[in-house]
Amino acid sequence: MQLLHGTVQHYAWGTTDAIPEILGIPADGRPFAEYWLGAHPLSPSEVDGEKLDAAIAARPWLVGEPSRKAFGDQLPYLLKVLSARHALSLQVHPSRDQAREGYDRENAAGIAMDAPERTYRDDWPKPEILVALDEFHTLSGFRDPKRTASLFEALGVAEELSSVIGPLTERKGSAALAEVFLDVLSLQGERAKLSELVCAAAMRHKDDEGEIGDFARTVLELDEVFPSDPGILAALLMNRVVLQPGEAVFVPAGHMHAHLRGTGIEVMANSDNVIRGGLTNKHVDVGELVKVVDFSSGEPEVTRPEPVSPGVDRYPTPCPEFDVWRITGFAEAGVAVPGEGSARELLMVSGDAELVTGEDRLPLGRGGAAFLAADDVVTLRGDAVAFVAASGLR
Repeated sequence: MQLLHGTVQHYAWGTTDAIPEILGIPADGRPFAEYWLGAHPLSPSEVDGEKLDAAIAARPWLVGEPSRKAFGDQLPYLLKVLSARHALSLQVHPSRDQAREGYDRENAAGIAMDAPERTYRDDWPKPEILVALDEFHTLSGFRDPKRTASLFEALGVAEELSSVIGPLTERKGSAALAEVFLDVLSLQGERAKLSELVCAAAMRHKDDEGEIGDFARTVLELDEVFPSDPGILAALLMNRVVLQPGEAVFVPAGHMHAHLRGTGIEVMANSDNVIRGGLTNKHVDVGELVKVVDFSSGEPEVTRPEPVSPGVDRYPTPCPEFDVWRITGFAEAGVAVPGEGSARELLMVSGDAELVTGEDRLPLGRGGAAFLAADDVVTLRGDAVAFVAASGLR
């Protein structure tokens, strides 16, 4: 086991204080959007002064044989702390087959990795789970189209928007949502001003209770960051989810989403493939969206941790790339760190503890992190809360 030192991403949408507070470092006024712990080549962490991707390349046995057979000599997941001050772009991630096909296609076309029109930065999928550390707001999947139509009607703009939202009641299911979503992304001229109309109507309902009030406040929250952006209309087709601390939301391939605000632990497959669908100045590849997005509607599922042993809760996911646990340490007996058989990353989010394996001791305070080899048998002792990520194959 070794101390693990992550990297900070200063994206503009980040908060200035939450991640520094977790890491126990001074806030300096810059946005701290994400703290990465992993071996992604764009921003690898360090162990003993060595980049983690290089350490694994030199000693691939660290990751564990089942993971090596499935994913090669690399860490298949990335652990992050994410802290959003305002909304991120609407986005979706590809499946493994879609990522491989898209990556090979763009390579064959000679599109540079850093080109703004590049969609696939690697050939990996990017399923992910976000566990809330505080109250966390996100958009997740598509609302039933008829419910959305009724919300626009309650807002008082259904007639003016009929040329755009008409399919919500005239067509069925995913076909209705796909037509409206893609139409919104192509709004130009006078039709592009429809979002201004919706914002004006939202002001009249911002203090309402219930779903219509939430709908109106979502409009105003997005307009504050993306004024008069037609993507606001696309976002209004989606479910708004509010997670309480400890609750989580899983994002599979094809699932449209956009985090709005809050701080959480995010674990994902080791990929940087993001296909954007609005609320952004970056490249939006509409053709690729059509192929990747799942336009089916449904109620979002909130994931809650399942106890697996005293002091250890697991967040279930269907992903072979990662598993996620939350550990609550006990000062006396200690807790066995789960995930043995896979390389693990452990991040302390509160308290003080030490990791123990044999005669070795590794003290960790809040914000401290450790990399554990697949064959390390480790106990956490102390009054602490930590999150652990490992491969889903062990």
